[in-house]
Amino acid sequence: MNAGGKGKSEQGLRSGFTTGACSAAAAKAATLALLNQQPLNQVEITLPIGRQQMFAVERCEYNPSEATCSVVKDAGDDPDCTHGARLTASVSWTDRRGEIELDRGPGVAVITKPGVGLDVGAPAITPTPRRNITDMVREAAGETLGERGLRVILSVPGGEEMAKKTQNERLGILGGISILGTTGIVVPFSTGAFKVSITQGIDVARAAGRDVIVLTTGGKSEEFAMKLLGLPQECYVQMGDFVGFAIKAAVQRQAPKIVICGMPGKMSKIAKGKMQTHVAGSEVDLEFLASIAEECGAPAEVVDEVRRANTARHVSEIVAARQVSGFWDAVARKVVLACRQHVRNAAAVECLLTEFSGQVIGRWSSE
Repeated sequence: MNAGGKGKSEQGLRSGFTTGACSAAAAKAATLALLNQQPLNQVEITLPIGRQQMFAVERCEYNPSEATCSVVKDAGDDPDCTHGARLTASVSWTDRRGEIELDRGPGVAVITKPGVGLDVGAPAITPTPRRNITDMVREAAGETLGERGLRVILSVPGGEEMAKKTQNERLGILGGISILGTTGIVVPFSTGAFKVSITQGIDVARAAGRDVIVLTTGGKSEEFAMKLLGLPQECYVQMGDFVGFAIKAAVQRQAPKIVICGMPGKMSKIAKGKMQTHVAGSEVDLEFLASIAEECGAPAEVVDEVRRANTARHVSEIVAARQVSGFWDAVARKVVLACRQHVRNAAAVECLLTEFSGQVIGRWSSE
């Protein structure tokens, strides 16, 4: 398993590592084995958050033209279906001097439908892991890349079976698992522990005299909200999927105003009245979004295109391309109405809906 550096959350739960971090470790190890023609049983990488981390190398095979290494994923105390997966990287020489090519092998999925943030036909390797893998290979290769290039093929034995326990097939991500992770670390939260963190965050804000509580769906949404609103740091509380619980907690603490900030997927669920947005309990209702497009005056063919979309992100792309005016403002308005109804209009509510780049695409306030 992974060597050293295992941390614990404030609730005593052991953290783990993402498929992206394990892939970066395997790729760096394989690059070093190829260059040095020597076995290694551990490798240190820089995680996307800038932290150094040592990983155990389970498999290390090499010859003068290619090396293959594997790292076993440890997901910590909140393991998912990829816990125990063998993230494997095969690295070989190419004549494309200075270039690092990254491709998929067995068990790593391919994108077959639009709307997931990656090009159709591309490997299911999201941008942060892709950058981390490339950086670690470049670091290991050093000056050698001035003479020739490297090709990295990622694979996951048993990845297709693991993917059956995910939403990948429904999203058109086929052939295996995705290589994911924005920080490199999986931080486990029990439901109870997460709810405690929400109430503690709101308590801190109210104790500091803050009248506005900004509830965000995650780290990225919080980052965007901070840039857009410029409020004191204690105003921001990550609610995750616990929308109903969080707004009720804010009202119980007599917060005069609540701002809900998130991106299309979860905001679309809240707009429909879903106060718990975990993917296992509620999916994006495309028929609902199609009805909003119709309300906004979209032509019938565009309404049908929304109805047949792959994801909320895909809907966002369609709405932008077809210039459906006021669509996300309408979604934001429905978010406000649903949240106000949930707490019997006991607080003012504003919805700030952002694109995946942080740009505001919808906004509505009850004030």
